[in-house]
Amino acid sequence: MRKKAGLTPKRPRPLAEVPPGYDPGSVVLTFAVPNELDGQRLDRFLSWRIPRLTRSRAHEIIAACCVHPDGVRRVPTERVWAGETVMLVREKFVEPDAPREFGVLYEDEAVIVVDKPAGLPVHPSASYHHNTLTMLLGKRFGRDGAQIAHRLDKETSGIVVCARPGPDEAIVKRQFELREVHKEYLAIVRGVMEASEGVIEIPMRRSVAGLHHMMEICDEGLPARTRYVVLDRKPSATLVHLFPLTGRQHQLRVHLSAIGHPIVGDKLYGPEREAVFLEIIERGGMQDDILARLGHPRHALHAHRVSFRHPRTNDVLEVTSPLPPDLAALWERS
Repeated sequence: MRKKAGLTPKRPRPLAEVPPGYDPGSVVLTFAVPNELDGQRLDRFLSWRIPRLTRSRAHEIIAACCVHPDGVRRVPTERVWAGETVMLVREKFVEPDAPREFGVLYEDEAVIVVDKPAGLPVHPSASYHHNTLTMLLGKRFGRDGAQIAHRLDKETSGIVVCARPGPDEAIVKRQFELREVHKEYLAIVRGVMEASEGVIEIPMRRSVAGLHHMMEICDEGLPARTRYVVLDRKPSATLVHLFPLTGRQHQLRVHLSAIGHPIVGDKLYGPEREAVFLEIIERGGMQDDILARLGHPRHALHAHRVSFRHPRTNDVLEVTSPLPPDLAALWERS
């Protein structure tokens, strides 16, 4: 589609996390306009970018939260141009409920290893503050009692390693930074994986469009390697043991999706990509039909085992967390 004569499209401007005049805690979504949609109406572009979004709903979303990088509101009839970025800005959410109980798998005077439940965020964010592992650890062990040494996604269950503040914390965190910590995961994935074991080597980078925290495969991305071993198979699913050999964000989820076996319940890297995540937001939460498509309320990924050197004795400390009840039940009915 050609641009109207005499009109020069605005050059894309660098995008701030939140445009001027908006609450810093707002959630920002961005969508790059591809060449083939150059000159398309904004409402039609948004309907294309978010599957199952009706034109009327696209109008509502644009009116409510679609803005230019300088904060000026957009209208549905505007044209979008190849190379620009469409931005949606949503107000920060009221803090949702989350599990507030966690298990302790190991504890001594230097180290605390906890078993995080699915649905509990590790760190505060725009959406969560009180309902986070960080805050709950403070309440249980005191503000300076346990410092988290690494990250784990909110929906991922399993092992989180913590250390006492000071030299113990520094030594443990350094092991994570140097990739000296051995980590293992369990996952239930869609479809039957034919090979009994293998290594996935696919480079990754942070996504240049869509949700800011997503990752994507890219030939020019950072190297990423994952070893896997199949533990069991069912007609429509596979239970797989995962060994991340590099530590990219969302690496296991991206790699499994890339080889055609996304993790069951994954709202970002499943068959519908991030569209199902946005649909949940648009419809006010998880609905029965969405759950039926996902196959499980959360992605079926569990941090199963970790081993590292104790900061004081230098002995290898290995801690294991079994498959949690919700994933065990999911596997039984797969």
